[in-house]
Amino acid sequence: MGKKRVIILGAGLAGLSAAWHLQKQGIDCQLFEQEEEVGGLCRSRKINGFTFDYSGHLLHFRSDYAFKLIKNLLGSNLVEHKRSAWVYSHGVYNRYPFQANLYGLPPAVVKECLLGFISASKNKHPADKESLDFLSWISQSFGPGIARHFMIPYNTKFWTVPPERLTCEWLDGFIPMPSLSEVVGGSVKASHRQFGYNSHFWYPKQGGIAELPRAIVAEVKNIHLKSEVAGIELGKKEIKLAGGGREKFDYLISTLPLPEMARLIKDVPPAITASFKKLRWNSILNLNLGISGRDNHHRHWAYFPQEDVSFFRVGFFHNFSSDMAPEGKEALYAEISYSKDRPLNKSTIALRVAADLKKVGLRKDGDTICLQDIVDIKYGYPIYDINYSAARQGILQYLGSRNVVSCGRYGSWRYMSMEDVLLESMRIAEKVSERK
Repeated sequence: MGKKRVIILGAGLAGLSAAWHLQKQGIDCQLFEQEEEVGGLCRSRKINGFTFDYSGHLLHFRSDYAFKLIKNLLGSNLVEHKRSAWVYSHGVYNRYPFQANLYGLPPAVVKECLLGFISASKNKHPADKESLDFLSWISQSFGPGIARHFMIPYNTKFWTVPPERLTCEWLDGFIPMPSLSEVVGGSVKASHRQFGYNSHFWYPKQGGIAELPRAIVAEVKNIHLKSEVAGIELGKKEIKLAGGGREKFDYLISTLPLPEMARLIKDVPPAITASFKKLRWNSILNLNLGISGRDNHHRHWAYFPQEDVSFFRVGFFHNFSSDMAPEGKEALYAEISYSKDRPLNKSTIALRVAADLKKVGLRKDGDTICLQDIVDIKYGYPIYDINYSAARQGILQYLGSRNVVSCGRYGSWRYMSMEDVLLESMRIAEKVSERK
């Protein structure tokens, strides 16, 4: 690489992984992070004996390389769990995924869902997702019953826009596709069969998800904390820091949310400016709660499609690791999705969540909320609407032509798992190392 200068923006999981892989190859790089600690959203907060992650972060592995990397980093502090995920619907908790676990729902609902799936199964699950909007894909894949009772309300609540406004570009195995015999079997008796890419997950035994960036940063040098980027001048190949400093680069790896680049880069061509304006996203308000008393349900998380329940998902930190809450208490998080299409009254949301937890049976009358912590995440998930693909591609191609690579979940503007982020950063580091 010689004298080539590589700068990385953002010390979240993507930035740390890129720096780690570059430095393992003997390539020097400088990493700038605006916060006073690394990790981005992959961080944890310790408050009065509780440990809360900034948001739900679990490790799933399909790659041997990613698993070995994390195992080497975390060692004995990495524990495997068999997923215990649930869906609350029609007043009962059924195992996830909804479409394969209809047993226990009202008979009329089971009948509607099952007959609809039998009819839809004649479509053999549409393979040509590119030609379908998400609503059409749901209907053709699962039939009207499963669509009406779970798929449509849950995805509308989560994405904050109707499914017909979404494409299918984000699917990539995220939605389990059971066979007809599996759906029938899950309709006549309770099933313990696991479906989906996340049937097992790994999580630190102690310390929360923040243990992962801490382990990476121990092997990375040249990290500059409290160093916010105020501007990027592509012509000069230079970043401007909020404190007044300037740094030259030959290659810039940005993990900042893609929409933020529109604010930072000077003299962007009009066509690219127009593409930036087409990017859409939802936001996630993550309400972490410490609760006196503990329910021995042993769930890891649960989904809530109902419109009259404020959160779309609740997770239970103390069931990821007993280290996350004091003895006899619960540490949980409730996730609420919002956007300009689905605004949120933040002044009343904590009270709504507390009431809704009782409504769905996750708080007993004698329990009290002894601790509350809010993490408001502006950039939750990119919204895959009709403008998404062309706008994103145009922006990334423009940046790439100026030796700027935008990577990670928010930098590359994609729905990605933690493993995906690690692997993408590794590949980018390899490409940069080849440009000698």
